[in-house]
Amino acid sequence: MSCAVCGATEQLETITVAPREDEVQLCATCRDGLTSDLQDIPHWRCLNEAIWSTEPAVQVLAWRFLNRLPAAWARDLLDIAYLEPEVLTWAEAGLEQVPDVIHRDSNGAVLAAGDTVVLIKDLPVKGAGFTAKRGTAVRNISLVADNETHIEGRVEGQRIVILTQFVKKS
Repeated sequence: MSCAVCGATEQLETITVAPREDEVQLCATCRDGLTSDLQDIPHWRCLNEAIWSTEPAVQVLAWRFLNRLPAAWARDLLDIAYLEPEVLTWAEAGLEQVPDVIHRDSNGAVLAAGDTVVLIKDLPVKGAGFTAKRGTAVRNISLVADNETHIEGRVEGQRIVILTQFVKKS
């Protein structure tokens, strides 16, 4: 047997993927990831394959891990991943849905993941060599979980961090 998420073969243990009764084998690192904070370490790159598994329980675990990883590659992978509606409902049922912070735009409107915002000021993008122009629509934003003043979105094909004080919800 091997770990359902990463393929490791040592220190395997069977766990139940709540709230359903499906069981999978996980290695020690993946089991620890269920209860502790996730760091962007090379081990979690295995999620690039696990999210596309044919086993719904493995997809659920991969989706939950990707949602908790602070890395930009994890959010990019979630953007392109597809889970059947019942599998997505199962995956969401295992996450805490209480937001730690509330993101608000320049007018005080509450922002949510997936919203579309419009830039209210020209913003030079450091390291990318371009300026995001005023009036640019940023669709399908992501919220930075630990900072209420930061959101992420794609502008000119680049995923950038944007301060909420420079956007308005559309």
